[in-house]
Amino acid sequence: MSLDDTDRRILRVLQRKGRISNAELAESVNLSASACHRRVQRLEADGYIRDYVALLNARKLGLPTTVFVEIKLSSQADELLEAFEKAVARVPDVLECHLMAGTADYILKIVAENTEDFARIHRQYLTRLPGVAQMQSSFALRTVFKTTALPV
Repeated sequence: MSLDDTDRRILRVLQRKGRISNAELAESVNLSASACHRRVQRLEADGYIRDYVALLNARKLGLPTTVFVEIKLSSQADELLEAFEKAVARVPDVLECHLMAGTADYILKIVAENTEDFARIHRQYLTRLPGVAQMQSSFALRTVFKTTALPV
């Protein structure tokens, strides 16, 4: 299925206002409520809309520190990549894990209370990940820009 302009308008609105009512959404994209509902159901069924979530305030939750960790593995063997990915997915403080091209094999995005908390995460989890040959951590000083909205 390809997206038309109306589908894209629906997606843009839902990315920014996930709790909007169907009636408000329909009005904002100039559709009837029933036509809008059918389109949203189709976008969900076709996988364009993956989930609906609440975005939490990390600072309010006591997790103001963001750390990016570059990881180099000892080899690129499929079994090692799979073992690493399974293990890192179980670390509760890791928000994102990306397999990279370039100098690092993976980049992790981690949240922590502070540097001491990150040291705990490092000792308790990161040093125990399979196949890690080298790690380099960078602390974000502040977030300049952040969005979850994709350009549709």
